[in-house]
Amino acid sequence: MKSSRDPHLVLIVEDFDETRQMYAQYLNHFGIAVAEAINGFEAVKKAFELQPDVILMDLALPKMDGWEATRRLKAYERTKAIPVIAITGHVHDGAAEGAFAAGCDAFLEKPCPPNKLLATMKRLFKRATTRARKTTRRIRGA
Repeated sequence: MKSSRDPHLVLIVEDFDETRQMYAQYLNHFGIAVAEAINGFEAVKKAFELQPDVILMDLALPKMDGWEATRRLKAYERTKAIPVIAITGHVHDGAAEGAFAAGCDAFLEKPCPPNKLLATMKRLFKRATTRARKTTRRIRGA
């Protein structure tokens, strides 16, 4: 379990090595720790194990696509509060709506400018931290 002083952890779910490595290097540069998965099955497993602060989810993945992985993550109590950012190059009518319907918290198109990705993640980090504080207060009875 992470302490409040640990860096944020982002799970990058992307099947293309070069793209995954690019995101990892960029996030590491800003002090953000990363874990990686290459398909939806790995994403669900690693999200359960690692409890990342945010999941960066490609939607076009082998074995289990990002839509299904997100639906599964949002169905489980242990992972449903983890924000998911859908990121895809397969943009068509209804892609964003489908991602939000699956449970994604944000939708970005590839190629995504790094500053836009970072701004979206920071917004979701802040929202996740606020939710965690409210949950802690409820548990403690405050």
